[in-house]
Parts: sequence; C-alpha cells; structure tokens
Amino acid sequence: MRSSLRVLRWLPFIVMLGVTLADLLAGQSLVFLPLLTLGPAFASVSGGVRRTAAVGAVALAVCVPMAIYNGLLFTWTNNLTLISIAGVTAASMLASRLRLQRERELASVRQVAEAAQRVLLRPVPRRAGDLRVALSYTSAAAEARIGGDLYEVVTTPQGVRLLIGDVQGKGLAAVETAAWVLGAFREAAYDEADLGDIGDRLEASLARHLGGEQFVTAIIAEIHDKEMSLVNFGHPAPLLILSDGELHAPEPTEQGLPLGLGVFETSAPKPQRIPFGSGDRVLFFTDGVIEARNAAGEFYPLTERAWLLGRDDPQEALDSLRMDLVQHTGGPLHDDAAMLLLHRP
Repeated sequence: MRSSLRVLRWLPFIVMLGVTLADLLAGQSLVFLPLLTLGPAFASVSGGVRRTAAVGAVALAVCVPMAIYNGLLFTWTNNLTLISIAGVTAASMLASRLRLQRERELASVRQVAEAAQRVLLRPVPRRAGDLRVALSYTSAAAEARIGGDLYEVVTTPQGVRLLIGDVQGKGLAAVETAAWVLGAFREAAYDEADLGDIGDRLEASLARHLGGEQFVTAIIAEIHDKEMSLVNFGHPAPLLILSDGELHAPEPTEQGLPLGLGVFETSAPKPQRIPFGSGDRVLFFTDGVIEARNAAGEFYPLTERAWLLGRDDPQEALDSLRMDLVQHTGGPLHDDAAMLLLHRP
C-alpha cells in the first residue's frame, strides 16, 4: 500500500521527465510538449491542492526552455500549450480539493459508525462463571465498510449464555440491525428459561424491524456443568477443542433458518447438547474468518490452525490466531471477522 502511494506521488514527475526526454530524442520534427499536461492531471490523484499547483508550475517551467529548443517560443502553438497546462492545472486543483473533501467526509462517517459499533458491542467479561472468555474483532479496513458482526456473553440465573451472529449487509443499516438483535437478546437471556424461547424473542423483534429478505445468522448457546446447549440459526458451527487436543465441529442436528426468515419455517430448531468439560475450549466465529482468502484464492484453514489456540491464556491464544488470519490474507480483510473463545480450566 505504501509503495503504491509513493509511486503515485512520483508519477507526475516521471511522466513529465519522460515527455521531456521523448521531445529531446525526437528532435524538432516532433513536439511532445502538450503531453506535459499529464503531470498536473496525475498529481490530482494523490496530491493536495498545493502539490498539484506546484506540479503545474514545474510543467510550465519545463515547457518554456523546451519551446526555445524547438524554436516555438511566442508562437501560437506554444501559447496554446501553455494555456492548456494552466487550464489543466486549475481543473486538477479543483478535482484535488473535491477529492480531499470527499475523503474527509468518508473518514468522518467511518469514525461515527465505528464509534456506534464500539458502544453497541460492549466488552465481554474475561470471566463468566467458571469460564475464561477471550474476544477478537477485526473490522474490514476497506473504506467505510462497517459490518454487522455481533456477540454478547451474559451470566444469568440459568447459567452463562452467549450470542454470536452476522447481519446480512454492511454499513450503518447492518449496525442498526445488530442493535435490535443484541437488545432483544440481553432482555430475553434473563427472562426466558429455554434457548428456543430466546430465539423466538429475537425472531419476533426482527420481524418488526427488518424488511424484504434481510436476515441474521446466529448461534445462541448456554453453558452447563459438563456440556453446552446450542441453537443454530444458519451460522457456521463452532470449533470444539477437547482437552486431549481432539477437534470437533458439531454440526447442528436441526439447523434453523437465519433469524428474520422465520416466516418460512414451520417449527423452531431444538437445542443441541454437546460435551464441554474441564480443559475443553470452544471457538465461536463469523464467516469472515473461514471465508478469508489469500492471494491464491485459498480459504483460511481454521482447523489446521487450531493448534494456535492451545496457549494457557485464552486471549493470547486468540490474538495469535487473529495474527495468523491477517498474515494469511496478506492485507485487509474483505469482511469483518469476530471470534469468541471459551475455555473451561
């Protein structure tokens, strides 16, 4: 990224140097001086108003001695070239100003969206009951693409309950939908005795606020003494790491449709119970993790990298996995990636 920016900053001067050399090598039979207008035009792509004006001034300064060399000084041809350089420089300065204004507006929108998302996604507790909890959230770093990944961990009279999900779409609309889901879950997690009833509450809340074919994939889980209960609404299955290092991806025996599409489903999915004893770990994640691609188009091999989660400190383990994920893509992620790691010591 930085190398590309450096190339863009030097490109106007490289182009003007190339035009000058071409004009000198061609002699007086061919005149390339009108192409000096490319200098200020390229300068507006990456530079500010002053830099664009400076590049235009350099183009004019180069044009005059080259006109003398070609015997064109004070001719109509050269005067039109000078006027063209001045006109393109002025237009490029205006374009540069508008571009910088647009970039500032975009940065402001992104800051507001990220601030709203930070308020929405409260820090999860590092301990919940007898569990140690770790969290990783990586935003897609392209322009203002603020995503709708969501998570929550609460300790209720029924035990530790959690939610992880992914809202369809991007931007502030996705953040708003995530707010409705989290608000409904935070209330229902304390009020409802069954995970299926929590899912019904979320579905009813989304039915009032979502329109068209919008939906939210999610998993609702409840931790018991030696096992956990899961209800899956079209979300990627978690990765269970047993104390002996064995890996399991417990696919739901009865997977429901994503939240928001309940009108197409005749019955709600039933909770699935899986073992979760002492020393076990479970990783919940959104599809931004397993759909991250490298330069060759290969998906991130999460199960092959699960050994990174073996560190004693769950947060250090999850941070190492996140670092490996970013290294795999070799740059910004194309989608938000949320990961929630639970460890029962």
